[in-house]
Amino acid sequence: MNAAATLLPGGHEVVLPIVLPLVAGAALLLLERAASRWVPVVSAAAVAAGVLLAALLVQQADHGTVHAYLLGNWAAPHGVALALDRLSALMLLVTALVAAAALTYALAGDDRRHETPSRHFHALFQFQLMGLNGAFLTADLFNLFVFFEVLLAASYGLLLHGATRERLKASVHYVVFNLAGSALFLVAVSLLYAVAGTLNMADLAVKLPQLAAQNQRLAQSALLMLLVVFAVKAALLPLYFWLTDTYASASAPTAALFAVLTKVGVYAIVRATTLFVPAGLVTGALPLLSMLALATLVLAALGALAALRLRTLVAYLVVASAGTLLLATGLGSESGLAAGLFYLVPSTLVACAWFLLADRIASARGGSDRLQPGQRPAAWAPLGIGFFVAAVAVAGVPPLAAFMGKALLLRAAGATPWAGWVVAGVLSSSLMVMVALARAGSVLFWEHGSGPASGMPDRAQDPTGQPGLARAATVGALAAVVLCAVAAGPIARYTAATAAQLFAPQSYVKAVLGAQPLPATADVRREMRERGDLK
Repeated sequence: MNAAATLLPGGHEVVLPIVLPLVAGAALLLLERAASRWVPVVSAAAVAAGVLLAALLVQQADHGTVHAYLLGNWAAPHGVALALDRLSALMLLVTALVAAAALTYALAGDDRRHETPSRHFHALFQFQLMGLNGAFLTADLFNLFVFFEVLLAASYGLLLHGATRERLKASVHYVVFNLAGSALFLVAVSLLYAVAGTLNMADLAVKLPQLAAQNQRLAQSALLMLLVVFAVKAALLPLYFWLTDTYASASAPTAALFAVLTKVGVYAIVRATTLFVPAGLVTGALPLLSMLALATLVLAALGALAALRLRTLVAYLVVASAGTLLLATGLGSESGLAAGLFYLVPSTLVACAWFLLADRIASARGGSDRLQPGQRPAAWAPLGIGFFVAAVAVAGVPPLAAFMGKALLLRAAGATPWAGWVVAGVLSSSLMVMVALARAGSVLFWEHGSGPASGMPDRAQDPTGQPGLARAATVGALAAVVLCAVAAGPIARYTAATAAQLFAPQSYVKAVLGAQPLPATADVRREMRERGDLK
């Protein structure tokens, strides 16, 4: 690694996004009993440091160099390696921004609204970030499995925060479905190791095309199983049915953070299709991915139309976002992937904002988020403005950045045989989402009585105990979505460079396999010989 291009000597900044939340989570477990008043302070400080670190890593990765970090100082593929490129740095920054908004909202009181199991909320939040960041940085398939399990274990605890009947029911489906996916993941990596003798992703990119003929079918089966597992995480049809109830029943800050979970699956599919699919072992994967992604997008839009609750509608919007991203990936072109990566940034931020906004609207309506006439939300004007901004952003309407992402996607699709289907699917789903949001807005802000129901608490003024923090988190998330449109030029340039880097995987392979262990600071064997301890 070029030391001049790194933030810290030895390039240790690459491992900090994993170490920081790990240390913070462990410290929070100790502070919960000894000094509980410091728990939110430490948690907030760790998340703020994570945002700053992620921004610095994006700046570092934007130079175009892939930075490999050898854990244990063992050269790849024999040791475990991390790799920072433009894609992983982008995912780290998006995750950090979502975490900042979600934690700020939680600090308004949601983190301590229930006694069990929320005393571990902040520790679980940090461990969730550790798993997410590790999944984006690892250059080893088995460690990708490990980080998947870390983030899933933490998400199980966060989902049960509050332990309502609805939440418990959704958690059973979520846990069972993801455990099945984890078991399939383990089978796939075991099979790959059996035929290739390695699980380092860069080493697999070299060895898979060189496999003997008798191992080709086994490698194909393993790679297809991996894609199925990643499709589970990304909520691809027909594997997304667990998501809507899960996200709709989770607490607002938990659901906001969960907006990144589907992006882990999308990230893994992007990494796999650019590293492994070019080996020619799964040539039919990309067309099939495009078909399923287009169907996912259209059915998610229909689900949004049929939703009876605002949180359910928002959950379907997350599925539609994942379908759009996977459609861009399935086009198999550099321009298509660049469009998808551009769309990923505002779509993830707006999903986070929607879950926070939906909770504030429900609180203002006496705790109900059902899309039926009821009391007018207190402070309805600012909530209505927020609803309008979020609706414009998620529907892909000018002038916000999601529209630009979809326009880039349609332009990229024009050079493929899928052009007609992609245009029809993207535009019709956008229309259905606009209709669904217009109907929801009409019900929530127009069809009501003369004012708030008498005797009902004005929870919009105090939804969680500290309304200033909840309001700041929601406004901040919406402001980040608007800023994506302002910074559309730099984001488009960065994502185009990211797609170009992914379609030239030789730099990734060379950086990971060519990374050399750092020289030892002391020669222990020589010192022992000098002392006479070693003959």
